[in-house]
Amino acid sequence: MPETIASKPVALKRLSTGIPGLDDIMLGGFPENRLYLIEGYPGTGKTTLALQFLLEGLRLGETVLYVSLSETREEIEQVAMSHGWSLKGIHLFELNEMEESLLEESQQNSIFHTSEVELSETTKRIFEQAEKLQPTRVVLDSLSEMRLLAGDPLRYRRQILAFKQFFAGRRCTVLLLDDRTAADGDLQLQSISHGVLMLEEQLTDHSTTRRRLRVVKLRASDFQSGHHDYIIERGGLLVYPRLVASREETPQSRQALVMKKAPSGRAGLDTLLGGGLEYGTSTLVLGPAGGGKSSLATQFLWAAAERGEKVACYLFEEAVPIFLRRSKGLGMDLENYLKSGLLTLHPIEPATLSPGQFYDLIKNEVEKRRVSVIVIDSVNGYLNAMPNEKHLILQLHELLSYLNQKHVLSLLVMAQHGMLGSMSQPVDVSYLADTVILLRYFEALGRVKKAISVIKQRIGGHEDTIREFALGANGLSIGEPLSEFQGVLTGVPQFFGAAKGLLKDAK
Repeated sequence: MPETIASKPVALKRLSTGIPGLDDIMLGGFPENRLYLIEGYPGTGKTTLALQFLLEGLRLGETVLYVSLSETREEIEQVAMSHGWSLKGIHLFELNEMEESLLEESQQNSIFHTSEVELSETTKRIFEQAEKLQPTRVVLDSLSEMRLLAGDPLRYRRQILAFKQFFAGRRCTVLLLDDRTAADGDLQLQSISHGVLMLEEQLTDHSTTRRRLRVVKLRASDFQSGHHDYIIERGGLLVYPRLVASREETPQSRQALVMKKAPSGRAGLDTLLGGGLEYGTSTLVLGPAGGGKSSLATQFLWAAAERGEKVACYLFEEAVPIFLRRSKGLGMDLENYLKSGLLTLHPIEPATLSPGQFYDLIKNEVEKRRVSVIVIDSVNGYLNAMPNEKHLILQLHELLSYLNQKHVLSLLVMAQHGMLGSMSQPVDVSYLADTVILLRYFEALGRVKKAISVIKQRIGGHEDTIREFALGANGLSIGEPLSEFQGVLTGVPQFFGAAKGLLKDAK
């Protein structure tokens, strides 16, 4: 028998789409010399994506071809102009030109409708253009017109296979745009294509449009699965890959397990926390409205900035001027750190910002600015930006895992429902956090007081006491353990001793 040699598969070169986020999702772009299906309802950005793909090829010195079966040259140019692009250099071949050519050859005087044009002749014209230009990138827009010309599914499938076979031997990467007008979702077309990219849009409860995409398949190639947010703005598509924490343990990640403390700068608070919080961990600060949650989280931002570290805060409810004024009133003047760049404040509007954009903001802070402390104020505002509870928990878990791996200290503020007595929160995320700090109001000697306790801390020791907590012009104050009270966390404790253990009113 003749000896056979097993050939090692050769990795295909990837072609950049011209959209950095999409390239990241596909680990570099489209594998070259293959046929891909881009699916999406009208208005999802298929044409914009296709133009970005061709413009990237043009930038690299390639020959590119845009075949338009549904839009006129003027319409495509208007799309390009809306993004500030020029189509100079892109070979644009539209159906009207093919129809005129057919009319001249057949010497007919009537105007053909799209459905009257023979599919075989249309395909022939496209192949002639490709033979003439020898492009490396081709866009066919759109398949709905090809489907109408074919008349029946069998002929349509054969024509798509003819496209695939024709371009396969010509070192050409082809994008087929489809507006999903087929009743069955055209699964046969997906099976023919080497890869499928799905563009979707949905109307949120805030009556804003959210767009997301996913790679349905990319044959013989790895890619980042799941839904990824994107927006369309002047300049094209901006894609925000889904945040995925690394699952692999590296020497660097093992080194990060040797934790370093992040003190708050307040002796009483650090004592309660066993010396401070650990970098590479997450902390959830729970409590009622006005209980001091944001001020406590700001204390860690302030202390880190005082040490010369870069920090960031994401404000879902509070305006930046109010945040700065409140912090200054507690002895934490953050203006200079904001001006110097040690501190960045991001006011977040949940109704207009997608989760993907939010994660991209955090990722930029972590990987470009190298921040050491991040505060999200609050999870309640973040929850309002999410479509449902399940997605919130999954994405928060991924976010906290990512920040922990990057050795960032993260603090999440969550407001609980109620003021005194039993409390509840919109969703339980306490199990995701490494540390949980609980703030409470309680009644004592005719006054409303605040209490603080560390409920949970996975790493390092902490006190299990309940202490009084106060805010004033000199900042945060932590009192002695409330050992003479019983039932402080219920809001109406029983008092068994003298009042000497209570803090005086903070000045």
